[in-house]
Amino acid sequence: MKLGLLGLDARIAEAVVAAAARGDTITIGCDLPTAGPLADLVAADVPRDPSWEPLLDPRVCDAILVGGDGWSDARADGVRALVQAGRTLLLSHPLTLSMLWAYELDMIRGDSGATLIPFLPDRLHPFIRRLQERIEAGLAGADPLGAVETIMMERRLVDRSRNEVLRALAIDADLVRVLAGDPSRLSTLGAADADAAWSTLAVGFSGPTQVPVRWQVVRGERSGLRITLVHARGSTTVDIPDDSLDGAGHSDGATWTWTGDRTETLAFDRGAVMLDELHHGREPTMITPAAWSDAARAIELAETVPRSLAKGRAIDLHQEEFTELGTFRGTMASLGCGLVLAALFLLVLATLLGGIAREAGWEWGERIAGIWPQVVLAVLGLFLALQVLPLLIGTGRPPSERGDSAERPRHE
Repeated sequence: MKLGLLGLDARIAEAVVAAAARGDTITIGCDLPTAGPLADLVAADVPRDPSWEPLLDPRVCDAILVGGDGWSDARADGVRALVQAGRTLLLSHPLTLSMLWAYELDMIRGDSGATLIPFLPDRLHPFIRRLQERIEAGLAGADPLGAVETIMMERRLVDRSRNEVLRALAIDADLVRVLAGDPSRLSTLGAADADAAWSTLAVGFSGPTQVPVRWQVVRGERSGLRITLVHARGSTTVDIPDDSLDGAGHSDGATWTWTGDRTETLAFDRGAVMLDELHHGREPTMITPAAWSDAARAIELAETVPRSLAKGRAIDLHQEEFTELGTFRGTMASLGCGLVLAALFLLVLATLLGGIAREAGWEWGERIAGIWPQVVLAVLGLFLALQVLPLLIGTGRPPSERGDSAERPRHE
């Protein structure tokens, strides 16, 4: 397979190393870093271009790997244009902590038929499937350790700044959804000082399985995640290290550790797993790979945390279909409220202007003030006529091979 690069980061670097191992070819690199630990990862003879336009040509490459380091508005525009062109993209996650941008891509994807694969391989590890089975067995009363009472997720970070914490949560939120379902409520716990809260942030999720999830940031010499299922009569733990590349551009691997009824280790090459998705997908018996709607939902959950932390209360999450029709209805509802307020303002202004015109003997001013009912009627008539627009142009959009339109959480 011929692969193109648009930007680079540690996650996409894992896919680049895996591609070289399996014989895939990097045919072009666009907007690549010129300095730093990843600058020499791509061979010097690979053509480079500072812009993204060459990637629009399907003859240049079969798929495009999109990295997040050095993210800019120009690269965001490039990704948007590539999705509109119907290209196949493997995107690092999260590229940007903007749910609006993520859902915009999802809507464009639905129209263009582009294939968007978010870099979320951890849900495909056999240990995650085994955790899922234990949760289901506990709910059915078939687990010897009893039902799962709590899911603890301990995120180790070297850099515990606000941005890095939210980026880590956007990744781990996908595992929250896989293990406990879509959260129905999100709450936060942190220090009173907003700047200090991020280094020890704790986020609670409650979902349809009624198994609460607690995600917490802790200091670590090396980044990673520990998932613990707290049963009624014991616990099960999976330790997940983050992959990294050594100075020679080789992956030192990620060895996951299972501790519970037995101790077991299993290596996991995230880059190779994501290339498998890019080539031919997974076996139907595995957990469903992440679609772009899953990535967009995870970004939105992470983006909700600062609001919950600032307000100091839990936020209920309601499921709402995210489609062009839903967007149109929301826009019309907002516009309708605005028109009512504008009509009231126009009424007061016309009455005032008419009174002044009569006192001053200004005939034209009095006539102008007297036509406000016709203006309001015309505007409201046009607004009502717009309501039949979806019936005239149609609202359906074809689902792509990477999932249908998302149902996005709506916050209260």
